[in-house]
Amino acid sequence: MPADPRAVLTRPAPEPDRTVAYGDHPDQVADLRHPAGAGPARPLVVVVHGGFWRAEYDRRHTGPLAAALASAGYPVAQLEYRRTGQPGGGWPGTMTDVLTGVAELPGLAAEALPGRVTRAAPILIGHSAGGHLALYVAATAPATVGGVLALAPVADLAEAYRQDLDAGAVSALLGGGPAQVPDRYAATDPRSLVPIQTRIVVMHGSADQQVPVTMSREFVAAARAAGSDISLVELPGCEHFGLIDPESPTWPQVLVMLRSLHDDH
Repeated sequence: MPADPRAVLTRPAPEPDRTVAYGDHPDQVADLRHPAGAGPARPLVVVVHGGFWRAEYDRRHTGPLAAALASAGYPVAQLEYRRTGQPGGGWPGTMTDVLTGVAELPGLAAEALPGRVTRAAPILIGHSAGGHLALYVAATAPATVGGVLALAPVADLAEAYRQDLDAGAVSALLGGGPAQVPDRYAATDPRSLVPIQTRIVVMHGSADQQVPVTMSREFVAAARAAGSDISLVELPGCEHFGLIDPESPTWPQVLVMLRSLHDDH
């Protein structure tokens, strides 16, 4: 693993094969990567990036992850969306962008990568705030999602607000706390949206300093109790960024979990 876990965020990656638009805004786009090798068409894997929903973090930091997935034979889309600090970002634009993008991308990718992508509901890989967004889409538009691999997700917005994760990130997303905008939390917080019908695997490192692993433990327990098909893979000693770093010791386990979701789909 690199000495600085954040090194993956700025590591160069090959350019995507295509960029497609699912809306008119410059950030309503996704970068597509062609799967390596020959083979039958497969469901798309949509990567939903994190960065606490903030404008300064975009899809480019998931380039190494997406390139590694394509090398492993998966057709990949790196989804972009409007974020807080941008016009139209936050409530409700960030959420509606991801809902629209996930629904539109299988068709767009099947046209852009002919013969390699099915139009089946995609598998979502969401990291951190992107994990929240992936869980939100699965909860509110389950027909558009074939499975979710949630990597260190912000799975409880009310608790993230209470803990002031990333200095007010949840308040910036939703426009206030649970007492000020309870309807927005009720509509977007995965913790209040269980049970979720889509199959979900949550992976979280025990050494995560950005999103506490206790959040995933409690979310998975509540979701399972409500009847969700969900499991938790806790990774001893792994921090927040190892989950999206193909050079980390954790990466082979991420691929195994993705394969289990993809093969079941």
